[in-house]
Amino acid sequence: MATYPLDDQTISLNTCGMFLKCSVRKKDGKDHRSWSIVESRRIDRTRTIHRHVLYLGELSDSQHRSWQKAIGVFDESTGVERQMVLFPEDRPSLPLGGGVDALHLRVSALRLERPRQWGACWLADLLWQRLHLDSFFAEHLECSREGTDWAMILRILTIYRLLSPGSEWRLHREWFERTALADLLDVDIRAVQDDTLYRAHDRVLKHREALFAHLRQRWVALFNVRYEVLLYDLTSTYFECDVPDDPNDPRRFGHSRDRRSDCVQVVVALVVTPEGLPLAYEMLPGNTSDKTTLRDMLKKVRSRYGAAERIWLMDRGIPTEEVLAEMRASTPPVQYLVGTPKGRLTRMESALAAKPWMSAREKVRVKLHDDGGELYVLAESVPRKDKERAMRQRKLKRYWKRLGELKTQLMDRPMSRDDLLEKIGAAKDRAGRQAAALVRVAVAAAKPRSVKKSDQAAAQNPTGKGKKKRAAPKQDPQMVGADALSYNLDKTRLRRVRVREGCYLLRTNMTGRDPDELWRYYMQLVAVEEAFRTLKGDLGLRPIFHKKPDRIEAHLFIAFLSYCLSITLRQQLRGIAGGLMPRTVFEKLATVQMLDVRIPTTDGRELLLTRHTEPSRDVALLLDALKLELPLQPPPRISQTQQMI
Repeated sequence: MATYPLDDQTISLNTCGMFLKCSVRKKDGKDHRSWSIVESRRIDRTRTIHRHVLYLGELSDSQHRSWQKAIGVFDESTGVERQMVLFPEDRPSLPLGGGVDALHLRVSALRLERPRQWGACWLADLLWQRLHLDSFFAEHLECSREGTDWAMILRILTIYRLLSPGSEWRLHREWFERTALADLLDVDIRAVQDDTLYRAHDRVLKHREALFAHLRQRWVALFNVRYEVLLYDLTSTYFECDVPDDPNDPRRFGHSRDRRSDCVQVVVALVVTPEGLPLAYEMLPGNTSDKTTLRDMLKKVRSRYGAAERIWLMDRGIPTEEVLAEMRASTPPVQYLVGTPKGRLTRMESALAAKPWMSAREKVRVKLHDDGGELYVLAESVPRKDKERAMRQRKLKRYWKRLGELKTQLMDRPMSRDDLLEKIGAAKDRAGRQAAALVRVAVAAAKPRSVKKSDQAAAQNPTGKGKKKRAAPKQDPQMVGADALSYNLDKTRLRRVRVREGCYLLRTNMTGRDPDELWRYYMQLVAVEEAFRTLKGDLGLRPIFHKKPDRIEAHLFIAFLSYCLSITLRQQLRGIAGGLMPRTVFEKLATVQMLDVRIPTTDGRELLLTRHTEPSRDVALLLDALKLELPLQPPPRISQTQQMI
C-alpha cells in the first residue's frame, strides 16, 4: 500500500489533514492504481491513525489533479499549499433575524428533539428536480377532490425505494418519521397513510409512455446522449406467494435467473443506452421465452423514437433467425451484434479453423468469417481465458477430491449403492455441469448378499417351536465397496474445453466495421447487466409482494423511476471518480441529520430552530466535488403555548 502525499510540507502535530492514498494491484502484467481519500488524525504525540473516507477507484490525470486541488488548502501564513483542515470549526454563526435575537431565552432549558435523516433525502429530491419529474408529474397526476397530491406521494415512494427499499407498510409505520421528507416536501403524515400509498400505484401506469418520452429529452439535455446504440436484455423477479388461480395473471413459473424455480415470477425487459441510461421497460408473464420478446420491442422502439439506423446489442438466446432476417430486410436496415449459442461455434469450427488470427487490441485476437451478408467474429480474450480456466480448475479439483474421499470411505465402511449415487449427485451439483462432464464416473451394481444360516432358519420356522411368533427378518440394503466406484478424466473433452476457454462467437450484419470496434460494442452489454444488479440489489426490486397485476407493474414503474435517479447521479460521479457509486454517496450524506432545537423564552413562549447538522469533512469534500451547496437553514419560529404559529 503506497501513500502519495500532496506536497512536501510537514503537517503540524495538532493538524488533522486529508490526502490521497494509492493502492497498487498487479493484473494482466500491469499495475492498476486505485485511489482513496484518507484522513490523518493525531491521537497523541507519538501516534497517528488513518481513517478511510472515500474510495475513488482509478483516476485519470485530470481527475487526480482535481481531487488533489480540492484537498490542498493555501496557508496564508507560509505562502504555500499544505494539507490542513478543510472546514474549520470556527465558522461564523448565522444571525437569527426577525428580532428573534432580542428575545430573553432560558438557555438552561434548551431541548434537542426529533433527530432525523436529512442529507440523503435532500440529494434524492434534488435528483428528482434535476430530471424535471416534479413538473412532469404535477402536470399528469392531478390532485384528488379531497386534496391528495398524488404526484407528491409518488415522489415519496420513489425516494423511499432509492434510499431504503422496503414495503409500503414499513414506509407508513416507521421510515417516514425517521426522515426529514416532511420538512423538505412540506407534507405531513397524511401523505404516507398505507391505503393512500397503495392507491397511488393505481394512477401511474397510464403515464408510462409519456414518461419514456420525457426521459429521452432529459437524457439529451443533461448528458448529450445519442441513441445510435441500444442494449437489450431480460431478467426475472420472483414472488413469495401461492400460485395464482387466474390464468391471465402474469405471475407464472419459468426460467428463473434468481435461482428461485420454486417461486412464480414475472419477466422484465429493459432497453438502455451504453451509459446505462434507461429508455423503456416491459413487464411480461413469468413463462415468457426470451426469443419471443424482441420483435415486439423493436416495433415499440420504432414507434416511440422513429425509424433510424440503430445498433442493437443483445446476448445469445434473445434473437431468432426469423427476427434477424426481418432486421436485415427492414428499411432502413436495423444493425445488430449478438452473441451466439455454443452449439453454433461447434458447427462453424471447421470453417473458422482455416481463418487466421488477427489482433483486435492488446490481449484480444479475433477470426472473421463472412457468411452471406453476416459476419461471424470469433473473439479470444486472454484475461477471460485465464478467468474461465481458473474457475474450471478449481471446480474440477474439488470434484476430483470429493470422489477420492468417497472411495476412501468405501474402503473403511461399505455403503448402499443408492446412498453412494446420492453422494455422487451432490458432488456433481456443487462442481457444476461443465466440470462434472470432464470426469467419467461408474458405479458397479451391488453383489448379491450371502444369507446367514440364522436368517435361513428364521425364514423356515418364523414362529419357532413353543415360542412366540417372530417377525420376518428385516432385509438390509445391498452394500458396495471401494471396487464398485471407478472414475477417470475424459481427456478428449478436456482438450476441447481448454481450446474454447476465453472464446465467444459474435454475429453481426455490420460487415464493414473494425473488429476492435465490434468487440468494444459487445463489451458494452455490461451496462444493462449493471442496471439489473442495481434494480435487484440497491433498489430492492425482489421479492414482490403485490398481488394485483396493475400494482405489480406499478411496483416496477416506481423501481424504474428510482433507477433513473440513481443512474443520473452515477453519470455525474463518472466524471469525478470512476470508483464512486451512488450508494456510497447516499450513505455518506445520510450522516447529515436534522433536528429541532427548542429554547423556552422568559415570557412563556418557545423559540424553535429546525437545523440540519454541519457536514463532516469527508461529506463536505464530496459535496464540493459534486459542486453542490447545502441550502440555507430554515428560519426560526416562535411557538405560543407549544403551538407553532
